[in-house]
Amino acid sequence: MFRIFICVVSTFLFISVICEMAQSTRFDELLNLDSLRKSLVRQEDTIIFYLIERAKYPRNLALYQEKFVPQSSDSLFHFFLKESEALQAKAGRYTSPEENAFFPDKLPAPLLQTLNSPTPTLHPSGASINVNDKISHFYLKKLLPLITSEGDDGNHVATAASDLDCLQALSRRIHLGKFVAEVKFRDAPEDYTPAIHAKNKEALMELLTSSRVEEAIIKRVAKKATLFGQDVDLQENDTNSKYKVNPSVVSRLYEEWVIPLTKFVEVEYLLHRLE
Repeated sequence: MFRIFICVVSTFLFISVICEMAQSTRFDELLNLDSLRKSLVRQEDTIIFYLIERAKYPRNLALYQEKFVPQSSDSLFHFFLKESEALQAKAGRYTSPEENAFFPDKLPAPLLQTLNSPTPTLHPSGASINVNDKISHFYLKKLLPLITSEGDDGNHVATAASDLDCLQALSRRIHLGKFVAEVKFRDAPEDYTPAIHAKNKEALMELLTSSRVEEAIIKRVAKKATLFGQDVDLQENDTNSKYKVNPSVVSRLYEEWVIPLTKFVEVEYLLHRLE
């Protein structure tokens, strides 16, 4: 029995060390432009699949409009989002610099002891940038009408859970711009420093923009949406492809909101980089 106990303890300690090493390695890899690009590409898959899941439900406007909490103006959607973030905060989710809450002023302190985190490498002044208010606005007002049908099926809680997945995935992708900006600055500080000192947003935006890369992203997400969102039919002659989410909507999502907001985050981060 004692040998078994020793083996269990040794295994637990070994796993803990490996987890810490993996976490540190992963964080270091985030500050590599090639790894960042790979992460952004993988997140495209996540976002598209979550949009497909949300498209299963109709608009369900009552979820966002009707008061849910007594003596409060909160809808069920806002209640669900706040409470979900609070639970995740207690588990330590928002101790990661990759995560940005939609209600950062409502988060409780972590209750669970997490593994030793690597030293943050984002600049403190820029790390607090949070554009989730802009993300939730375009998601609720612009995107949902494009991917959902009119109506209400009563599945409000399931719909709110799907909304949460979509919003957190979009937030993670857009705020990764802080890491992109940090890497680009480290690679060529002499290019960015004059514009930062001058607070020249236009010059920074021009330095950060690659039309060729943006066009490739927009085409790629449309192609992925085409592949991921088709209803599979085994009839060889079936040419009437139906999509769970229109690929043109996904390309528009990236062209009009995701890419511009990511660059906005990058510029705002750089403006504070030398403070």
